[in-house]
Amino acid sequence: MRYHFSNRSEDTIGLFTAALDKLGIHWTRSTKYIVSIYRKADTARLDEFIGPKTSAVPLEGVHYAA
Repeated sequence: MRYHFSNRSEDTIGLFTAALDKLGIHWTRSTKYIVSIYRKADTARLDEFIGPKTSAVPLEGVHYAA
């Protein structure tokens, strides 16, 4: 299992990665806008806070700004 977080705001990414650092979760930047968590122990730790991913998030009703 892995997690990806994407955002175009460097401030938002900074808040997210600072929280990951405080939790001791290793992360990498896959691209300029994507933070990835791949390690098994780190995804398990993240599951403790947000719950395990059981299915993909539906795209219906999601609005993206250009």
